[in-house]
Amino acid sequence: MLIILAMFIMGLMLGFIGAGGAGIVIAVLSVVFGIPLHTALGTSLGAMVFTAFSGAYSHYRENNVVVKCGVVVGIFGAVGSFGGAKLAGLLPSGDLKWLTAGMLFVSASLLAIRVYFPEKMYFFAKELSVPTGKQYWVAAGGVGLVSGIMSGTFGIGGMPFIVIGLLTVFNMPVYQAAGTTMLISLPIALFGGIGYLINGYLDFSLLAKVVAGLMTGTYIGAKFTRRLSPVILKTTMVAIPVIGGLLLLFGTVH
Repeated sequence: MLIILAMFIMGLMLGFIGAGGAGIVIAVLSVVFGIPLHTALGTSLGAMVFTAFSGAYSHYRENNVVVKCGVVVGIFGAVGSFGGAKLAGLLPSGDLKWLTAGMLFVSASLLAIRVYFPEKMYFFAKELSVPTGKQYWVAAGGVGLVSGIMSGTFGIGGMPFIVIGLLTVFNMPVYQAAGTTMLISLPIALFGGIGYLINGYLDFSLLAKVVAGLMTGTYIGAKFTRRLSPVILKTTMVAIPVIGGLLLLFGTVH
């Protein structure tokens, strides 16, 4: 019941910011509940399939999802996530701990720059108009593959990288970026989870508990994305990966 309650609380925050939250879920499962890191990685990505579906549906009903972009970027992300999951199986837990924590801090830093100092990201986005034609597919492929590889290898879900890509490359408002990120995370989580399942790192009993808490929380949390101040949304987006990174950095993993 403690795992379910912890996942519900995290689900409220993750549904609000439009993130699958694999990074913070991994940190809590491994550091707080003593789950082996590889199992926590696989289980969190598996749970993301259900939480992303719940969150994406809720965001869709709130008109927060750009469906075409979500589907296209998600397809590329699924390819990257499956390959990343296979790579993670070759890395020892000690290395994964530091790599995952490091990527969470990097993603939080990039996201903070984008949401608080958008002019700093103009170097990466010469034109803020939505790309079209071949440029659209190149942009979608780049955002999807990078995010997918991050998700599969480090188990962080790659959500901060997706949000940055949607805000910068596709010039979405923050509430649409939050909702569309949920849709993109669905195929990424599915194929990443399959990769971990093949490697034997998916605990179905643990998965059921994580899903029970997260799905309920994310569905409710998505209701507040457009109802609360954008300042709160931006701050929460940055805080979530920082908290996950700190837990992994200073906690003990198995």
